[in-house]
Amino acid sequence: MPTLAKTSALNSTKTLEQTLWEAADKLRGNQEPSEYKHVVLGLVFLKYISDRFEDRRKTLQQELTAEGIKPERIASFLEDRDEYASQNVFWVPELARWSDIQSAAKQPEIGQRIDQAMDLIEKENSSLRGVLPRNYGRDGLDKRRLGELVDLIGSIGFTATDDHGADDVLGRVYEYFLGQFAGKESGKDAGAFYTPRSVVKTLVEMLEPYKGRVFDPAAGSGGMFVQSAEFVQAHGGKRSDISVYGQEFTDTTWKLAKMNLALRGIEADMGSHSADSFTEDLHPDLRADFVIANPPFNVSDWWDPKLTNDPRWQFGTPPQGNANFAWVEHFIYHLSPTGTAGFVLANGSLSSNAGGEGDIRRKLVEADLVDCIVAMPDKLFFNTGIPVSLWFISKARHGNGHRERQGEVLFIDARKLGTMASRRLRVLTDEDIASIADSYHLWRNHDGGYKDVPGFTKAAKLDEIVKHDFVLTPGRYVGSEVPDADAEPIEGRIERLTNELFAEFDHGQELEEEVRQRLSGLVP
Repeated sequence: MPTLAKTSALNSTKTLEQTLWEAADKLRGNQEPSEYKHVVLGLVFLKYISDRFEDRRKTLQQELTAEGIKPERIASFLEDRDEYASQNVFWVPELARWSDIQSAAKQPEIGQRIDQAMDLIEKENSSLRGVLPRNYGRDGLDKRRLGELVDLIGSIGFTATDDHGADDVLGRVYEYFLGQFAGKESGKDAGAFYTPRSVVKTLVEMLEPYKGRVFDPAAGSGGMFVQSAEFVQAHGGKRSDISVYGQEFTDTTWKLAKMNLALRGIEADMGSHSADSFTEDLHPDLRADFVIANPPFNVSDWWDPKLTNDPRWQFGTPPQGNANFAWVEHFIYHLSPTGTAGFVLANGSLSSNAGGEGDIRRKLVEADLVDCIVAMPDKLFFNTGIPVSLWFISKARHGNGHRERQGEVLFIDARKLGTMASRRLRVLTDEDIASIADSYHLWRNHDGGYKDVPGFTKAAKLDEIVKHDFVLTPGRYVGSEVPDADAEPIEGRIERLTNELFAEFDHGQELEEEVRQRLSGLVP
């Protein structure tokens, strides 16, 4: 197997993450992607905390030597765990350090050695207890390939002085691998643990969580928190400016999130275990300044009889066959009196009247909670091609730090934006994200100078929304840009008319979905 340096030279146009991924994927063999991701990401995490530990140990030794501390006392200080904890560095026992693991990479017992390392680290670090993956020693895992994977991951450093930049390189590798695994999985829930970065970035850029409590009750692998922390740092703040709270239903995904946040240096309260946000709310008293989430779409088996008369259903009990508005009401319940929520929902929620959803949506608008709706392009997600929308719910819209927006909702139709990164996946560029976020901020902020852009944005008053029977599909409000016919090239006119026709098709699909839901409700 070529060294990483040679591989990088051969693929000079590829990023470090791409090069590592291609090498790791070749070693997957017959392992399912859904299983293999835990093998790879667990090793990446182990390498990272070991490197951080060794880096801190070396720095500490240099500092003590410079202070003239005697060698015998230096040895004692090097074993003082507080010297590591004070720098947010995990304590790594000797038998769990990467040098020990890599020395056994070619041995048949490499799997057992890795399992032992995971056990030792968890015993020494309470915040990682029950989080790290095990079962590297299982019979079905090819030990030769596992050893080569250890060598591959061992070929890159994750310390601050590494040639590849900063120790945040592991975060980039981890996130890139999450995305690649999401794309390779198959089945109904494939890739559900991962929200594509461009979608997360759009939510965060619009919300602007500079300071306060940030909550994601459908946290997945923690991407919303990572992007929020990056946003704060990019604007001159500190990660400690935000307090992070989350919850995740799937146990293996909860563990991925705990590792993801730990390696990013983000202190988060993810609860003591994975749990259902509806039946076991781990943060019942939390009132967050920002809720940011991508809950699973159209979940049909969410209901439990004990949820009857739940205090969260302030705007009506959600239908037992679809959790979409249960999530919306859960988000609102956890908002502070001046809080704002940004989240992803399937487009059906914009227009559906099934099971009382239309009444809940109407009450949300009448309660002056709906701030902005963004229609997104299709093919943004690995696990579904259906188009989605971003909802922004805001309390105290008479101000809450911005201009008064009562009786008004901003609609943004962003369906034409994005670039196809592959046949299956579309991504939003930074320019796309900026055009969406800037429109929202111009409308929301004091003296923003906002103006409607036909075909893209429209600030609609309540009476117009009432005329549309509280359907919140942006295409109904933004209209179409109609240039002077003589000045419009024939190609452009064809494209415009085609897009208008597609918009009517979308409306027809909404009506068809509503008819189907109503008819299904009549079946005994």
